[in-house]
Amino acid sequence: MDDREIVELYWRRDEAAIVQTECKYGAFCLGIATSLLSNGEDAKECVNEAFFQAWNLIPPQRPEKLRPWLGRIVRNISVSLWRKNHRQKRYNGLDQALEELEDSIPSPVDVQQDLEGAELGEAISRWLFSLPREDRVLFVRRYWYGISLSGLAEESGISPKKLAQKMYRLRLELKSFLEKEDRSYENQLQSV
Repeated sequence: MDDREIVELYWRRDEAAIVQTECKYGAFCLGIATSLLSNGEDAKECVNEAFFQAWNLIPPQRPEKLRPWLGRIVRNISVSLWRKNHRQKRYNGLDQALEELEDSIPSPVDVQQDLEGAELGEAISRWLFSLPREDRVLFVRRYWYGISLSGLAEESGISPKKLAQKMYRLRLELKSFLEKEDRSYENQLQSV
């Protein structure tokens, strides 16, 4: 069943929509949650919560591509649970990935946080698509899906040390790109 048909089931409030979503995207969603959380039961709960949210969001939303739409929902739920667990000192490997990015991505602190967040997302997307495909895939798998360096090294056939260096260089490139974007944005504002 294609995405359009599954979304139509949601719009008709047919519970088969959840069954079809589970069949088509269950493993994908569980993979995202599992890579971010150390507990398999927590990961399954995040996937179930994502399917529940999909039920509540469709309608009114009508996503054209369910895979990235569901992936974002599962990731957001998983990161929220990770943060809750982290506050309770249930540390896992996602800490390292997030700490690595802290120096590369500024954190907005003013009233325009949502607007700046969207602009930051667009800037990061532009930067990602300027990278060679291999680097882009590695960066996204590390910092979006939360795959460990050792897991990425094994998948890509790159030594862990060489991969760590590559990720460091990519973070420096991202930081430099974002600083240039910020200066460009500030110059645009000054000329208005």
